[in-house]
Amino acid sequence: MTEGPQLLQPESGKRYEVFHTDCPARDVLSHVTSRWGVWVLISLRGGDRRFYELRESIQGISEKMLAQSLRALVQDELIWREVESTTPPQVTYGLTEFGRDIGESLEELFNRLDERIVNSR
Repeated sequence: MTEGPQLLQPESGKRYEVFHTDCPARDVLSHVTSRWGVWVLISLRGGDRRFYELRESIQGISEKMLAQSLRALVQDELIWREVESTTPPQVTYGLTEFGRDIGESLEELFNRLDERIVNSR
């Protein structure tokens, strides 16, 4: 197989082939670019939010899909989750440094697309 764009495996110095199904970056990219992952990351760029605040800020998302998206993004270390021991528990979400970097890129992409659409009308 010829070499293409690649990522380094941290412990061994070997490379991952990003087009290969075993590349771990593919799973993270899948979560980020999922139907709702993009909107969760962009919404959190405005600051930390509770679950219900995220649900209200992202029109059209169901509680189930929001919960699934948040779970995947926490697992990928793009966002953090903090549970306050109150009754009922209050859960707050925010962007990690990695999530801020990715969210910034997504917001820039969204703004470019929005500008292009608005200017073409």
